[in-house]
Amino acid sequence: MIFFPALIFGALVGWHRARKRGGNRLDQLQYAAVHAIAFAILGLFVTIFLTRMS
Repeated sequence: MIFFPALIFGALVGWHRARKRGGNRLDQLQYAAVHAIAFAILGLFVTIFLTRMS
């Protein structure tokens, strides 16, 4: 289940990037949400790929 760690990691990466760029709280939430969705989709594809290869 790579999906959930990727979701959390994506949110942390997005939060950090927005904070580094000087964003306010809403910017940080938006970056966290977008990165979480992107990383979750990537994690889902990796999970499906690994499941099919086994």
